[in-house]
Amino acid sequence: MTDDRHETRAAAPGKIILFGEHAVVYGRPAIAVPVFQVHAQATVEPRAGEVTIDAADIARRFDLANAPADDPVATIITRTCARLGVTPRDFAIQIRSTIPVARGLGSGAAVSVAIARALTNFFATEGTEKKELRNSVSPAPSVARLSNEDISELAYQVELLHHGTPSGIDNTVIAYEQPVYFARGQPIESFRVARPFLIAIADTGVAALTKIAVGDVRRAWEADRVRYEALFDQIGAIAQNARAAIERGDIDALGLLMNGNQDLAREIGVSSPEIETLVNAARHAGARGVKLSGAGRGGNVITLIDEGNRAEVERALLAAGAARVIVTRVE
Repeated sequence: MTDDRHETRAAAPGKIILFGEHAVVYGRPAIAVPVFQVHAQATVEPRAGEVTIDAADIARRFDLANAPADDPVATIITRTCARLGVTPRDFAIQIRSTIPVARGLGSGAAVSVAIARALTNFFATEGTEKKELRNSVSPAPSVARLSNEDISELAYQVELLHHGTPSGIDNTVIAYEQPVYFARGQPIESFRVARPFLIAIADTGVAALTKIAVGDVRRAWEADRVRYEALFDQIGAIAQNARAAIERGDIDALGLLMNGNQDLAREIGVSSPEIETLVNAARHAGARGVKLSGAGRGGNVITLIDEGNRAEVERALLAAGAARVIVTRVE
């Protein structure tokens, strides 16, 4: 590494699943969108010696050399450096994130993507200006070029540590930073949002332990495959219809599909009293559609709202116990 390298920075947004949770693990489609109101940021700066990592948000500061083999942050650093063909040393990484952990917003994948991008910038370019959200990586010819696909793949490898059998949605939508229609084993598809719409993301205040919920659903599927395959088929059909509704700008249909997806999530066993309380509060406040998002058993509830009822729905969610409400515009 030359002495004139400069600090580099990269960020990655959060994400939210609109349709298709759990069924996507079994080959059905799902829809997810980035959430730019929250993000993870990684800053890499030159520092002689072993690699040091500072993750103040989770009160961690450690050396790469002393990290456990399955540590997610250590894994993305070592694997990104290997893909770039460089030695992981003589730099320090600072990680900051505004994405709530274990709430279905893709905090782990966002951290991985931010680190991979920041390292690519750091090793690829001398004197690189700091990068912001939506900026692409433009490495010099002497360093391996990491595409969005490469970065998504690296983040997916880390997701395996977090979730056991991840769907691949988190790393995909966060690396590409655009709405995606996703099915495992098929090419990633972007799609047109004919009419932008607002989603209120309400945090139940309960951690969503994805690995546990996914494992419980798998055991239930193994015990009664016929029933669960039928449920997954219905969830997959809702995702297909939701894409069509978004592409034609049919917001009324989108709300009904959200409600239907929530009914099926309840049937496969991933709702919870906290989720149901927020679902009912939002519906009584006039939301067009409401459902859980992500693994369930906690995490977030998403609500399709209008500008006209935004304030009322937000108040109702907070009064019903939501820890926070984030409103994002899908476009």
